[in-house]
Amino acid sequence: MEFEAQVIAAFGRHLQVRDDAGVCHEARPFGRRMQAVCGDRVRCRSDAAYGEVHAIEVLPRTSLLQRSTLRGGAEPVVANIDLLVVVVAPQPEPDLFVVDRYLCAASSAGLAGLVVLNKSDLPGAEPTAAALETYRAAGYATLTCSTATGAGMAELEAALNTHRSVFVGQSGVGKSSLIARLVPQATVAVGALDRAAEGRHTTTAARAYDLAPSGQLLDSPGVRDFAPAIGALDPRSLGFPEVERLAVECRFQDCRHLREPGCAVLAATESGALDPRRYESYRRLRRLYEDLQAAASPGGRRTPRRGGGH
Repeated sequence: MEFEAQVIAAFGRHLQVRDDAGVCHEARPFGRRMQAVCGDRVRCRSDAAYGEVHAIEVLPRTSLLQRSTLRGGAEPVVANIDLLVVVVAPQPEPDLFVVDRYLCAASSAGLAGLVVLNKSDLPGAEPTAAALETYRAAGYATLTCSTATGAGMAELEAALNTHRSVFVGQSGVGKSSLIARLVPQATVAVGALDRAAEGRHTTTAARAYDLAPSGQLLDSPGVRDFAPAIGALDPRSLGFPEVERLAVECRFQDCRHLREPGCAVLAATESGALDPRRYESYRRLRRLYEDLQAAASPGGRRTPRRGGGH
């Protein structure tokens, strides 16, 4: 028997799918080359001989969030979403370079981006809240909230409840705690920060949760680093909206915005019109982009620089 379903959880080659009648099934992809991720619509076959359900085909996707591999390839993360939500917090200390790279990946996938500051009640939240202004200036939506006090939770719920969204971000920023507040019926592991104030990976599988009235929220494992899939990036702006707006004024159409004469991006950085940290983030992603291009080329052996803060 064949049927269509949505992948609502994915961990390696283990899937949980929900058919159109609302029944959940444990499933496995059929064949080594098939890559189904959370959010995918798949065609499944119930194999009575083996007592298993196999996902045999990934149906056409409306969107796909991807990350780069060390060899410059692309690896799918989640599918069929329209909003990427990057969650940050005062603790662990936010790596804004990783935030930037997630937002660039969102741009390359045609997704809207939202930056959410969680744990706004904690001491030291002010610098992180101030950093949100840079994202607002770039054109991204931002929100501030706290699961401990409930502040901002109604606004966050309103921002999500008509979208198919994914939560991404560093480990320990409180994505699971947010889901526990947004989806009370969900069973979510909530981890504590360790002594080094680095988050533990409490989410080990991507999982989907339904939101009223018509939204869906996908959670993804926390990360310490992230690189967008280079093949999907706009080679001129790399997904930075400020760079895209300025690049039309550059002297050369193939300007890399690094040392070229007549570069409008460099001029804006020097004048303060473009945030220096955002430009540094662009510069680092440009180096990584070129490293990964070299790694993906025939015979490429160059070791990519992956660290968000390096």
